[in-house]
Amino acid sequence: MRRWKKQIYYHALMLPGMIFLIIFSFVPMFGIIMAFQNYIPAKGILKSKWVNWDNFKFIFTIPDSKQIFLNTIIIAFGKMLLGIIVPVCFALLLNEISRKVFKKTVQTIVYLPHFLSWVVLAAVVQYIFAYDGPINSLRSLLSFDPIMFMGSNKWFRPIMIFTESWKEFGYGSIIYLAALTGIDPGLYEAAAIDGANRWRRLLHITLPGILPIILIMTTMSLPNILNAGFDQIFNLYNPLVYESGDIIDTYIYRVGMLQRQYSLATAVGLIKSVIGALLIAIANKLVTTHSDRTMF
Repeated sequence: MRRWKKQIYYHALMLPGMIFLIIFSFVPMFGIIMAFQNYIPAKGILKSKWVNWDNFKFIFTIPDSKQIFLNTIIIAFGKMLLGIIVPVCFALLLNEISRKVFKKTVQTIVYLPHFLSWVVLAAVVQYIFAYDGPINSLRSLLSFDPIMFMGSNKWFRPIMIFTESWKEFGYGSIIYLAALTGIDPGLYEAAAIDGANRWRRLLHITLPGILPIILIMTTMSLPNILNAGFDQIFNLYNPLVYESGDIIDTYIYRVGMLQRQYSLATAVGLIKSVIGALLIAIANKLVTTHSDRTMF
């Protein structure tokens, strides 16, 4: 009781977040039942007909199902890869800048896109890659034919991966910049005395110093392999690029909300959640195996 009294204020601070989590995360889990029903809104969850595993079997017979899962994995993996490489490279470059005013200015500028919604940024991206946009105008000046980027299955995935990296790399570099401050400056001084140039100091001191953080962040991003970014894709895709841009989340929205196939959409979402939970467990195991830290 004495310990509880000391910690009661901390629990009080957690209470609003826990209430929010219970209402919007745990209570809606009751709706998973719809995945095993032929759900009809007029009858409700309790009176809708049970169909057992029929919805799950139907998912894998849909011609588009393989393509949707493939699109999700390709886009998510590309974002995960650039989401590690670009922030690390940016943090290393920024760490080499000695002028604090310039350093802080650059940090502020690259952080800004993270705080903007994809509803806003989608308009910017569509303008840049439009048929008569700046990129195609430049191509025309160089005597190249314009490309319909946002309607091309060849270009849609790379654009999604690149623009996501552009939006998040500044904010994602914060943890690596923090890790760089934890490296002992004496190591750099000793290496400089031994004749090591900046490149060798980077390879033999800086990178090994932040390698554990890079491994942890990479492993923690593994469970997001099926989260390709609904906000971004939904605001940028169109029927012309369904073949390369339709992901699990957009498919769930289209099937569940527009076509009103609630049971099928719930089944797809449940599959995604189960795979995500397995990946979280695997990621936690990898973290504990390759470092002295644990995710949970």
